[in-house]
Amino acid sequence: MAAKKKRTPNVQNDSWVVIAADSVIDTQKHDSDPAFVRLRNPSTDAASLYMLGGGDVQLYEVKAFEEDFHSWFVGQTVQRDGRLLFVTPMDPLYLILPYLIKSGKEGKFQPVDQVVMDEEFPACSRLLSCTHSLASMHHIAEEKEVGSLKFHRYSQEKTMDWLKKKVERTVIALKKRNISVGEGVKSTTYVTVKSESDSHEEDYLRYAHGLISEYISEDLSKALLKHLQLPELTSPKETEPPSKKRKLSDSPVKAGEDYTKFNSADFARKPPKKMTAAQKSLAKVDKTGMKPMSSFFSPKIKAEKK
Repeated sequence: MAAKKKRTPNVQNDSWVVIAADSVIDTQKHDSDPAFVRLRNPSTDAASLYMLGGGDVQLYEVKAFEEDFHSWFVGQTVQRDGRLLFVTPMDPLYLILPYLIKSGKEGKFQPVDQVVMDEEFPACSRLLSCTHSLASMHHIAEEKEVGSLKFHRYSQEKTMDWLKKKVERTVIALKKRNISVGEGVKSTTYVTVKSESDSHEEDYLRYAHGLISEYISEDLSKALLKHLQLPELTSPKETEPPSKKRKLSDSPVKAGEDYTKFNSADFARKPPKKMTAAQKSLAKVDKTGMKPMSSFFSPKIKAEKK
C-alpha cells in the first residue's frame, strides 16, 4: 500500500489583507518600493514590524486585528492568515529617541548617523532618511554645527516639551471628534458616546498621555506624567490609565507583540489537527432538526401554574 504524501503548507503564496492609504504604495515618485522592516519597539525594546514607504521618506507602524478561526477569500483562493493589518503613519523620532538617550549617557555631542546604529536591527539607520527626521532632531536633542557637520546630544528638557506638545495635540483631536474619555465612557472600544457631564481637562490629558505612552519607554512615560503635573494613579482597578484599558479591550493588537511573525518566512504555523474516522463520518451526517447534545443536560423549565 502506497504511503500518502504529506501536504506541506504553501507559505510563499500567502497574502495579507492590509488597510492603508494609497500614498503608502505609491512608487511613482520614488526609486524604491515600500518594504516591511524589523525595528526595535521604543516602548517594549523588542522586535516589531514596521513599514518604510517608497524611498524611505515615511515610516509606518503596523497593527493587527485578529479573530479566532478567521480566513480571507482573495480572488479564487482562501488565505489562512485571517489577520487584518492596519498601516498608519508614525513619527520616526519615537524610534530614534531611545538611541539618543543611550548615547546621551556619555554626555558628548555625536554625529546622529553614529548614534542610530544597531547590530540587531541594522535597518534602523534608514530612519534618518525619513522626511523631516534630521530637521526635527532639535525637538529632542541639542545641536552643534562644526563647518558643514551637525552634532547632537540628547536633551531631557526638550524631549519633555516635545512630548507635551504631542499630548496637547492629541487632546485637541479627541475633543474635535467628541470622544468622551471620562467616567461617562461605557464602551470598551472607546467610541464616541454622550455623557451627562463634560469630561474634565485632566481626563483628556491622562487619556492622551496613555496614548503617547504606547510609543515611549516606561521611564519617559513617568517623567512625562510629572511634566504634565498629573498625579500618579493609586487605584489601577478604578482609575487605570487609558492605555492599559485599551489593550484589554483590544487584545488582538498588543503593544508588546512581536510583529515580525507576520512575515511569511518567519511565521511558523501549526499544522491542522487530523480528524478521526468517527469525526469525519459525523461531519457528513445531515444535522437538520437535530438537537444539540447540551440540550439533554440542561435543566427543564417548570411550567407555571395558572
